[in-house]
Amino acid sequence: MPVDPQQFLRELFATAIDAAHPQQVLEAHLPSDRSGRVIVIGAGKAAAAMAQVVERCWQGEVSGLVVTRYGHGAPCEKIEVVEAAHPVPDAAGLAVARRVLELVSDLSEQDRVIFLLSGGGSALLALPAAGITLADKQSINKALLKSGATIGEMNCVRKHLSAIKGGRLAKACWPASVYTYAISDVPGDLATVIASGPTVADPSTSAEALAILKRYAIDVPVAVRNWLQSPESETVKPGDPSLARSHFQLIARPQQSLEAAAVKARQAGFSPLILGDLEGESREVAKVHAGIARQVVLHGQPLAAPCVILSGGETTVTVRGNGRGGRNAEFLLSLTDSLKGLPGVYALAGDTDGIDGSEDNAGALMTPDSYARAAALGLSASDELDNNNGYGYFAALDGLIVTEPTRTNVNDFRAILILESPKHDA
Repeated sequence: MPVDPQQFLRELFATAIDAAHPQQVLEAHLPSDRSGRVIVIGAGKAAAAMAQVVERCWQGEVSGLVVTRYGHGAPCEKIEVVEAAHPVPDAAGLAVARRVLELVSDLSEQDRVIFLLSGGGSALLALPAAGITLADKQSINKALLKSGATIGEMNCVRKHLSAIKGGRLAKACWPASVYTYAISDVPGDLATVIASGPTVADPSTSAEALAILKRYAIDVPVAVRNWLQSPESETVKPGDPSLARSHFQLIARPQQSLEAAAVKARQAGFSPLILGDLEGESREVAKVHAGIARQVVLHGQPLAAPCVILSGGETTVTVRGNGRGGRNAEFLLSLTDSLKGLPGVYALAGDTDGIDGSEDNAGALMTPDSYARAAALGLSASDELDNNNGYGYFAALDGLIVTEPTRTNVNDFRAILILESPKHDA
């Protein structure tokens, strides 16, 4: 095929990101009546880019405040943009969450609030519940991130330790009308899970949050345990009248990005196979992908090369070592270890927000010679995997992908490009 495999994988990644960018997806969903006053609040890695779109499109008076991750800001004229820490919240996130609540706490039926929500909002809009300190939330957050807990489990705990999540923000806005526009970064696109659902009803319970902490053997401070055992810790439940004026609209989801990449692959002459949104331990998900790639190369199943296997979702990493690396680098390192240089197989794994975990790269690239080149440098894929050192492994191969913040987030994007013709058994 007359294609540069690495460049083509980068183009697929860029296509996936572009398909979910606020500049492409938000305007069409805004209310048709854009006159009058609107208060804009927002949280997430796409919040500043989303705020720019509202400023450009709204014809009436616009004011507000949004919070995004450090480095993910964008210049706005009427909506204040504040940057804070992610994935572990900091004092800046705490301060802006207080200000957001104050901004919407004394509104009338005539008021309209636009809430711009995207992945990362949980950590960025961090306001601990009464009696819980920021340090308590930080320690539990760090422990959850290392534990291998799913995003749904983490957000269940976060919601019940918050004064703003689990529908509480919408309750604070009552009786104003609230229009939430969300970019999904979670498998299943559940409104209750995206950034811990600040403006939607939450069916999960405090007892479930306690059970999750117990399941992962996380040390729980006394104040947190006491709070979770109190009826006050319950989130806003379905049917609560304070949510009657709250409207939720999903404007971008991982599937859209996978489909956009599939279209580009097909146009280039590759058969696409979309596996969808996936969860699970990064290294184990990689082994499944490796098995599919091997089946394609050896037997032409479930489709024949040339082809592209696409998947998204949010995997997890149980931290065992002291290396550097996010879940995408971990996935790719495990894939490299599993395939061991299988001819004709190239792969990219990256986070669509431009940040793999807390590193400066979006992800990495694997080529058929990655395994051998690393071995020549004295690097063992299995040893580096034991140390969770995907970043270090691919940095040594000059295989890191650095995009800078993209200002959107539909979570992980993985593409395995297979050029090799099938080798059927005799």
